[in-house]
Amino acid sequence: MKKGLIEESILFISILKWVVIATGIGIIVGLSTALFLTLLDRSLVFSTGYSHYFLLLPVGLAISALATQYLEPDAKGYGIEKVIAAVHRNGGRINVGIVPVKLLTTIITIATGGSAGQVGPCGQIGASLSSFVADLFKLDDNDRKKIVICGLSAGFAAVLGAPFSGAIFGVEVLYVGSLLYEVLSEAFILKIVLAGIFFGICSVILIEVMKAGKGFSEKLGKSLPLKGLIGGTILIGLTYIFSTKFLGSGLETIQTSLRGEEIVFYVFFLKAVFTSITLNFGGSGGLIMPILFIGATSGSLFANVLGLDRATFAAVGFVSLLAGAANTPIAASILAVEFFGSAIAPYAAVACIVSFLMTGHRSVFPTQVLSFKKSASVNVEVGSDLDHIHASFKRRDKSLIGILLRASEKLTGAGTKSDKPDKPDR
Repeated sequence: MKKGLIEESILFISILKWVVIATGIGIIVGLSTALFLTLLDRSLVFSTGYSHYFLLLPVGLAISALATQYLEPDAKGYGIEKVIAAVHRNGGRINVGIVPVKLLTTIITIATGGSAGQVGPCGQIGASLSSFVADLFKLDDNDRKKIVICGLSAGFAAVLGAPFSGAIFGVEVLYVGSLLYEVLSEAFILKIVLAGIFFGICSVILIEVMKAGKGFSEKLGKSLPLKGLIGGTILIGLTYIFSTKFLGSGLETIQTSLRGEEIVFYVFFLKAVFTSITLNFGGSGGLIMPILFIGATSGSLFANVLGLDRATFAAVGFVSLLAGAANTPIAASILAVEFFGSAIAPYAAVACIVSFLMTGHRSVFPTQVLSFKKSASVNVEVGSDLDHIHASFKRRDKSLIGILLRASEKLTGAGTKSDKPDKPDR
């Protein structure tokens, strides 16, 4: 009897501890997010009051680059990737100095017209503050990782107003695969499956455009401020050629797509280009909002081509790109329910899973760790981060997934350098 009481007491204290810590983290991250969004909104009201505010892009990216290079290098680029890396490689330790630098550089980047969002920075700021709380309470690495994930989730949820998908996102984004998603994608209507395939391809395009931007940036040397000047100048030229709609987070274009209004066919690709240049050439900001922009506009394009309802498929694309590009199909499916209601949930879930599978073992967050193979048709090493994975395909696999993966390989040129044909099964 005594033993049972002692065990129950320990469990009760443990639960109480996490309730207190999680509540405290939620309050801290909520207040910091509110401060960040208020400052960002006021900065945008001021800067966008001038019709050619984007002419400050070279200066904005250069200042952002200077701040990250000399004050806090981990504030560079988009925030969620740094959190994933910290959890996997550094026991969840994140320098609290990231908070003011990330806040400042993101505001400068977006206010001067950089194509970036606010979700990633809020997630990184939340994770940094959580790590600081772990230091204060002298928590071990195990507990530190847990509250850092809480901070990341709280930042995601606070910006998007989606608490349940935010909670799942923080856990799911760390590892690729904890459920057998493959079996869930069968026996659903053809149009949604085709849409999922299309969104998977769009996810691959975004990932490759981000990689190309990084490669181009690296060829210019190590001076981030110089890259900021070059990238900002390129963005000014692209803005004059195309439109200002690709600057900032692009919320207006997302809303236009979700209302079912027609969108020019190349919008989703140009947003990827603008975002890649912004974040690879000294800018600081998030990648989630650009992903949602690309998802909504590519969904509108898909519906337009096939004569379907644009608003419906913009909503499905909105979440499916997140599922594919970030490898978070569960969080994306829940986000569909929180944003668009339960009626669309089954269709969105199918499209999210198909998009997730079609993306293959790639991600906009390359430090994600692979915890399972997306298909038996793929030879890949489980337990490595995606940045160091080289997938090869079982050429003789004739399943639907095998066919889709080989089609993806042909489209992207992946997995062809050192692959050898599998021996026939005996």
